[in-house]
Amino acid sequence: MTSTDLTTPNARGTDAPGTFLRGTDADAATRTGLAAVVYNPIKVDLPALQAAVATEESAAGWPETLWFETSEDDPGQGAARQAIEAGASVIIVAGGDGTVRAVAEVVHGTDRALVLLPSGTGNLLARNLKLTLGDPGASVRSAFTGIDRSIDVGMIDIRRADGTVDRHAYLVMAGLGLDAKMLANTDSELKAKVGWLAYAKALVAVGQDRNDLHFRYSLDKQPAQSMRAHTVMIGNCGLLPAEIVLLPDAAVDDGHFDIVVLKPTGVLGWVQILAKVIWENGVLSRTPLGRRLKTKDVDALNYATGTELVLRLHRPEEIELDGDEFGSAVAFKTWISPGGLTVRVPAPAAPPA
Repeated sequence: MTSTDLTTPNARGTDAPGTFLRGTDADAATRTGLAAVVYNPIKVDLPALQAAVATEESAAGWPETLWFETSEDDPGQGAARQAIEAGASVIIVAGGDGTVRAVAEVVHGTDRALVLLPSGTGNLLARNLKLTLGDPGASVRSAFTGIDRSIDVGMIDIRRADGTVDRHAYLVMAGLGLDAKMLANTDSELKAKVGWLAYAKALVAVGQDRNDLHFRYSLDKQPAQSMRAHTVMIGNCGLLPAEIVLLPDAAVDDGHFDIVVLKPTGVLGWVQILAKVIWENGVLSRTPLGRRLKTKDVDALNYATGTELVLRLHRPEEIELDGDEFGSAVAFKTWISPGGLTVRVPAPAAPPA
């Protein structure tokens, strides 16, 4: 995938790169601040969470934590603004990927730290940060005793068919094609009951869609290119549920995003994609010997990296951000904000004496 300069929203990231890890165990032991919890009431066991937070804030000598609930009308941005206005220095996000994305959209570019309390079906950012899932006590503890880490944030201006433009942040990936159409066709009630298995039903419906994406694009201000593809995904990190490694070289703190373009032609094309993603990325890449056995890019699947992508579609197409559908787009401009978000993670274990 090469590149173009298209007439789409002109926006720039302003966040300066940050360091990978900041602070020490000693800093954490003496640091005090004010914590806030932004929580999705559908996703969390509130009494258990309140008890865990009370225990950790008391042990750390912090004041009483503030609490802000999300709603259907406010998935997290408004609650995050209230937390910041109230003076919170660290914001614990208890909810799914959509709640995390919404809160990060407000917190990024500030000096506040974000703490993830994985509570959804995907937990994509938490997986990519290699955080422990299923241990809310450890996640809460990191808010008061953890180490700060800077990660990149993807920013995107989406142009709609009526000419309006709306800006969003994403932490994992943005996508057109297969994944966006699949999300648009997923039964939300079924997803609540069976999690990621709900996408199987939608995948069958989407798999019958023979309409490719037609678009022109510019990567890092290079000359315009035209392309036809089945799916385009721009990733800040590359690990999906079920340990599927879609973007093997993606990292949340490398200062650029990775792009994958799927262009299968018939059954053979899908076999090439599955072989690359499941076998090479998921199995061979785990060992030095396996990495030497990996093949070059195949026609059905291409990779690229960059810091800015401008893309104009021939017709409106569904778009997704971090696993949530975001309606139809006719064009978008996305760029990376390096080190734009501070995430507090568990402090490294002390070495044995």
